[in-house]
This record gives sequence, C-alpha cells and structure tokens, in this order.
Amino acid sequence: MNQFEYPRPQLVRDNWINLNGKWRFRFADEPADRVPDSVAWTHEINVPYAPETEMSGIQDTGFHRFCWYERDFELAPSDQRTILHFGAVDYCAKVWVNGQLVAEHEGGHTPFAADISSALKDDGKQVVTVFVEDDPADLAKPRGKQDWLLEPHSIWYPRTTGIWQTVWIEQVSRTFIRSLRWTPIFETFEIGCEVFAGGDIQEDMVVEVKIWHGDTLLADDLYKLLAGEANRKIALSDPGIDDSRNALLWSPERPTLLDAEVILRCGDKVVDHIKSYTALRAFHINRDRLLLNGRPYPLRLVLDQGYWPESFLTAPSDEHLKRDVELAKLMGFNGVRKHQKIEDPRYLYWADKLGLLVWEEMPSAYRFSPHAITRIVKEWTEAIERDYSHPCIIVWVPFNESWGVPNLTLTQAHRNAVEALYHLTRTLDSTRPVIGNDGWEASATDILGIHDYDSDPEKIKARYEVTDPVRTLFDQRRPGGRILTLDGFPHRGQPIVLTEFGGIAYDPNATPEDGTWGYTRSQTAESYHALYQSLLKVVNETFMFSGFCYTQFADTFQEANGLLNADRTPKLPFEVISAATRNVPLPPRDPKEGEGPEAA
Repeated sequence: MNQFEYPRPQLVRDNWINLNGKWRFRFADEPADRVPDSVAWTHEINVPYAPETEMSGIQDTGFHRFCWYERDFELAPSDQRTILHFGAVDYCAKVWVNGQLVAEHEGGHTPFAADISSALKDDGKQVVTVFVEDDPADLAKPRGKQDWLLEPHSIWYPRTTGIWQTVWIEQVSRTFIRSLRWTPIFETFEIGCEVFAGGDIQEDMVVEVKIWHGDTLLADDLYKLLAGEANRKIALSDPGIDDSRNALLWSPERPTLLDAEVILRCGDKVVDHIKSYTALRAFHINRDRLLLNGRPYPLRLVLDQGYWPESFLTAPSDEHLKRDVELAKLMGFNGVRKHQKIEDPRYLYWADKLGLLVWEEMPSAYRFSPHAITRIVKEWTEAIERDYSHPCIIVWVPFNESWGVPNLTLTQAHRNAVEALYHLTRTLDSTRPVIGNDGWEASATDILGIHDYDSDPEKIKARYEVTDPVRTLFDQRRPGGRILTLDGFPHRGQPIVLTEFGGIAYDPNATPEDGTWGYTRSQTAESYHALYQSLLKVVNETFMFSGFCYTQFADTFQEANGLLNADRTPKLPFEVISAATRNVPLPPRDPKEGEGPEAA
C-alpha cells in the first residue's frame, strides 16, 4: 500500500529507496516540544498520509500548528551523491539528517530535495528528522480548500498537515541530470529538449537523447553540454499524410507517448542515465475556438478536487490515481479541471498515459498582502517547473473566483497581482493558454471562464444564446451577479468556456442532519438524470461555448454534488452519465439488465 510507484515519472532512475511507511511522530503544541534534541515521540504515523487522516493511523483533525517526524534508514555512504526528496510537505519544513540541518522549504504543494551525502554516517545507520509548521489560521498562505475553522464548513474541507506525498532517496553520480524539459512543437514536427545538469560539470561532457515510438527509434542525437545545459530541437520525420501523422500525435482519444532516454557521458563513460517520455501535441487558440493538434476540440471537463475520505489530499494508492483518470473518461469527459490542488505527479502520469486533459490551478490564499503574493509566486513557479513537460496539461490558472484578490473592481494592487501572475505564467510557459482569474472579474486572460450555477436549463440557454450580442452578456446579464470582465479589459473575442456549472446534489441516503449540500438538489435518480441530461444538452449545444467544466467529479465531504459518491461508486450507471455528458443517445439496454437510470 505504501510502495507508491516511482514518484517522478518523467525523470526515472532504476535505483531508489522509498521512505514511505512507519515514522515516529509528535504534535508540538507547546514551545518546549519544539526543541530538536529533546523530542518525546508520542505516535507512529503512516507516511505519506497526513495526521488528520484515517490512513495515517492518527486521525486527529484538531488545530496543531507544529509537528515532528522521524525515521531510521540504512544506507552506506558512497562516492555518489545521495539526494533526499520530499514530494510535498504542508506548509514549512526543516529537515535534519543525523542531526545536521540539510533542507528548509516553504510551500505545501511542491517538491524539494537535499544532497545529504556529507551528513551520512559511516556505519550506514541514518536518521532523518522533519519539523513542520502549518498554521491552521494563516489565510495568507496558499491553502486551497483546507478549512481555517475547526470543523469543515461550506465548500472547505479538513486540513492536511505535514508530509502528504512520497519521501524517497536516490543515489546519483557526482555529476547528474538535475532536470529535464520537453516542449512539443507541432507546427514543425519537432520536440524541444532541455537538459540541466548538476554537480561537478566537466568540459567534455555530452548528452545523448534517444526517442522512440514503440519499437521504432525516431531520434538518437548527441549534444555538447555547455555551462551545464543542453537545449536543442529534435526533428521527427513528418509523414505529411494525416493518418500517418495522427499515429504520432497525442490526444485523449489516442494518447501516443514517445519513450525517451537521456544519457550523460564524459568521454566513453556513462555518468548518468534516465528514462523519460514526451508527446507531440499542440493546444492552441484560433479566434474564439480551442484547437487540439490543429483541429477544433470542444472541451468536456469535470471539476475534480482530488480528495479521498480516508486519506484527504493523498491518494490511498497509485491504483486510486489511475482509477480516477479512468472514471473521468468512463463518464464521457475528455479532461479535468484540478480544482485548488497541485496534483500528485503520478496522477499526471496516468493522465498522460491514458489520455485525459488537465487544467492546473494554483491553490488559493484568502487574504491579500505582499507576503501572500510572494508566497503564491514562489509556489506557482515551482509547480510550473515541476509539471511543464506533461502533455496532459493544457491550461494554467493562477487565481480562482477572485479568492485572495477580493477587491479587483476597486483596488489596483489586486488587479496588478492577477496581471502579474498571468504574465509571469506566460513567460515561464509560452506554449499554453493562461486564465488569470477564473469565473468572473477577468482581466489578463487567454480564455474567458464563466461560473454559472443556474439550475434551469432554459435560463442557461437564453443567457448564452448566440443570437444576442455577446456584449449584452458582459454588460447586463452578469451570471452569478458578478461582472465578467474588469473595466479596461473588454472581451476581445477569446474563447468562452463555462468553467463551473451544475453542482446537482443527489444522495438518496442523506438525512437533514448530515448537512450535505449542492447548488441545487434532486430527490430521485430519475430527476437527477433528467436535470443532468437537460443541462448538458443545453451546454453542449450552445455555440458560444468552446467547452465546459461540470461540478463535480465525486462527492467531497459535505458536498454531495458529485457524479460519483466519495468512494467513487456511480450515482447513475456509467453509460447513462457518459451519454448525457457527450449529448448522445443512450445505447440500447439489454432487457435482462432492467430499465431506468437506477439500473446498474
């Protein structure tokens, strides 16, 4: 259960040590508990599950600002470098190995690493200790859907404190491949490859890059390493004919991945050798339409918050991540909007491999200040660096619904923050569209995202009918009672996507005491199916929309508006959901299977 697969799927080495499993643990509520040399351990915790979760073995959801972790491991020192990796620790972490401070990191959703070679003991018996600070009342840090109240309320959920992604070790050469970036260039049938080396760089080092499509070798190139970097475009053979070209292109319908090897050499010696993958695909905007690989491609997204009732932000296993990708596709969607979460790279791997588009969104802070924006910029930059090479990711979203920048209509500094993050994101990645602030009050944006939870399909149809001038929508109708664009940023013809709608609650087992809710509610499977089907029909047929994102994938704590229950069982048969999602007739059912939407 704890042996997650290799946690960095686009830069893989054969030898690694997984440190998930049993660690010593203690909450440090009193000042005396925060001294590194005198920690009295009180619990055993199952890493990487947060102490609030059932799977951690602790399940304490109270307010705890500080905590400690520690575990032993055996590893003999060697001539190689030993790198200790943390997938994510919420929120601030200090790390010691054998009493030596080796790393400090701020940011709860992004990875960090430390070279611990000099801290290792000669006898091979090592100890790693982690101190975490995660203030539950701090609204000026990126926290996403983690509640600041003791009990979850409204649309916020229990907190995640401390380690919540895989901890692992790898040993690398004195000079090693530190990072790798792949950039598909669809127009010229090329793959951009950037290799960044770390450690002791020598003048005669070269990088060999091999790319395969199945068993066919597409490229085997050798590049000189200059100042620790190699940056080249690798030309692929363009067959010219659509059918032959399509065999190399990545899409949800045909998720073709190109396997890769990157080998660092010094003379005749192999210094480092990693496995990776990339893909050839393009996601572009042409006037008011979205294009995938040069063709109009309507988006059918579902909002996915990435929580599990037993483990919160951490998936119970790698198989659960894979299954979530499969379930989204099974329900007729071609993508997900990962909402208020930087998802585990293993999820992105499965989205790459199985074919599912992903919008990546920065978890929000809820108080505006220069310090809050500095924190967002740091963590968002790290997230883009981590996830840049995944072909599944098609859009970046730094802000949602003006959270953390609540005075966009009145305060220039709030506007500046959104515009700055938009332009920073476009600078870090010029290949993908960016939505500065999704939902309403848009300024700098490549796509106009609208949130509208009206449950009447006829009102949705009338509000967005194309016979009415688009400016009426922006000047008068105001979905959700908010202006869609700020003064000085009129709609310039960007694609319009209904990025949140629906939110229909249906839970036949719920009682009034449960406190579950949605934006509207159905009492029976038949009425639930009818409303979902009619809403999706209108949205699919509205020409103004280049796509949509339905709320939501699965029930999440008190929100009962998922298409799936929290345990990922469907509320309607999958074929019923899929047909409505895609606005196609329901396939004929075998009479032996029963009738009606409740038939499973």
